[in-house]
Amino acid sequence: MSGAMSTLAPARRFLAETLGPLVDLIYPPRCPVCGEAIAQQVGLCSTCWEQLEIPSEPGCARCQRPFGASGLEAGAICLPCMKDPPKHDGIAAATLYNDVSRRLVLAFKHGRRIALTPMLARLMAARLPAPADRLIVPVPLHRGRLWYRGFNQAALLGRSLAAMGHGTLLVDALVRTKRTPVLGGLGAKARRRAVAGAIRVSRHGAKAVKGRSVILVDDVLTSGATSQACVAALKRAGATSVVICCFARVLDGDRSATMSAPPPVLLSESETPETTKVPGAT
Repeated sequence: MSGAMSTLAPARRFLAETLGPLVDLIYPPRCPVCGEAIAQQVGLCSTCWEQLEIPSEPGCARCQRPFGASGLEAGAICLPCMKDPPKHDGIAAATLYNDVSRRLVLAFKHGRRIALTPMLARLMAARLPAPADRLIVPVPLHRGRLWYRGFNQAALLGRSLAAMGHGTLLVDALVRTKRTPVLGGLGAKARRRAVAGAIRVSRHGAKAVKGRSVILVDDVLTSGATSQACVAALKRAGATSVVICCFARVLDGDRSATMSAPPPVLLSESETPETTKVPGAT
């Protein structure tokens, strides 16, 4: 497989170099957030790049929640982790959820701009430890939602992370056994109730997960109800550690910002009102 991939790489580069100018002529590159002209098809304008919020140090020793300029020493634990110790082994978030990351997620997932996958994955990879022999497991979609959307955004991100050497993708390790309601607008307790018993490790996944370190991949981490259910299932199956890797992380103080409606231009006419709540709350 690796030999085939190395053989395909030059062909892909040749096609990109040959057809790229023609594609740019027909579809001039635009920033997916604000629509400004940019140099390449995949990227952001300089203004939107500057507005992305990257989690800063120092942060919580358990969940990497940034403390900002609070002056806390390394090894400090945030109040939410002290109150309810997490089952996971860390959170690697590429960005903090704000208007720019929100628009990117909407364009990627609901606007079906899957060409954004490599860019989002590169930002996620920058927050992970060095590439290693780990399993990459995407947060699962129920088959009904997968059929409607046509793809699992977490699986696409996981595939890109695997291509960058961060582990082996196991796309079917987790399954969602029942269709849960959209979690946007629900409180933390209601979210946990909604996903209770909805996620389990597949028979194939149980054999592969036991004794392995796992990266759990999703596009947005909101309350953590879904990811906690995934982590619990993976730990029960014998995973030695589970690190959550996401593109955007919603902090408690920012939760209300996620409730505003997205720009209509990014939604198709067939999109349901539930997508105007919390993108990523699948």
